Amino acid sequence: MTAQPRLSIGLPVYNGEEYLAESLDALLGQTYEDFELIISDNASTDGTQDVCRRYATRDSRIRYLRLPRNIGATPNHNRVLAESRGELFKWASHDDLYGRDLLRRCVESLDERPDVILAHTDQAVIDGDGQVKVPYEYGLATDSPHAPERFRSLLFEPGGDDFYGVMRADMLRRVKPMGSYHHADRTYVAEITLHGSFHQVPELLYFRRDHPNRAERANPSKRSRCVNLDPRRAGPLHPTPRLLAEYVWGFVSAIRRAPLSPAGRRECYRHLTAWMTSRVRPGAGERVEDRAPVDPALLTVSVDALVAGREGRQA
Repeated sequence: MTAQPRLSIGLPVYNGEEYLAESLDALLGQTYEDFELIISDNASTDGTQDVCRRYATRDSRIRYLRLPRNIGATPNHNRVLAESRGELFKWASHDDLYGRDLLRRCVESLDERPDVILAHTDQAVIDGDGQVKVPYEYGLATDSPHAPERFRSLLFEPGGDDFYGVMRADMLRRVKPMGSYHHADRTYVAEITLHGSFHQVPELLYFRRDHPNRAERANPSKRSRCVNLDPRRAGPLHPTPRLLAEYVWGFVSAIRRAPLSPAGRRECYRHLTAWMTSRVRPGAGERVEDRAPVDPALLTVSVDALVAGREGRQA
């Protein structure tokens, strides 16, 4: 690793022992190598610490940080960003898999397109065994040069996983840190779209894992999900109506802060009003893994062929 890595990868984790090593192998086996990997362990009670320390001794690109208590998923996500040093940044999940060229293709896309602030690749959802469950065709207009159109598309179209793209760090530091209300990740990405366009690399290189212990599955209610995001949400001052109101206000405040013209700001408010007052078409905004399963044989790509399948390199 160079003294000043170009890319920082932030991996917040809590009790991720089951899939963590597989995910670390996929990240450390990338063809693009100029990165640091910041792992923030949210006071895990399983074998996560042992896995992290084992990999950290083998690869000098890893910085392992362990919290003395569970601060919640959202503060932990914000923490790895605050610890980052690179001009580019990417969040990673402890249970996802990554094609070997994912980082290289995203970084190249940003280098080739100075006006683009985020690059990601095509994706598929995999199950606990790594088998393809749902291939996903990206349909959002986040590549539009018109900020209100990017915002409108994110509101009304089924969302992708742009949150896990490679982003310009200076832009992220101009955006308000992610909140811990219902769907706060969605309002966070909405604010990012108002700062610049995205580029979708047309290669299947990102594999999001769906399994019973995934946060959304393990915490089915809005309240439980928000408590998982931040334990302080467990108190009586955070009833579900407040969490939903904060969700809507997250969009409003994103529009207020964004570098928009007065006309662009009014257009975004019109899109938001339409979204709030009309019935969103069936399926809009759903997670891709919640759709009906698709026969993996329909895909012409092998996950095993794309994902690095070895342990992290020696330091």
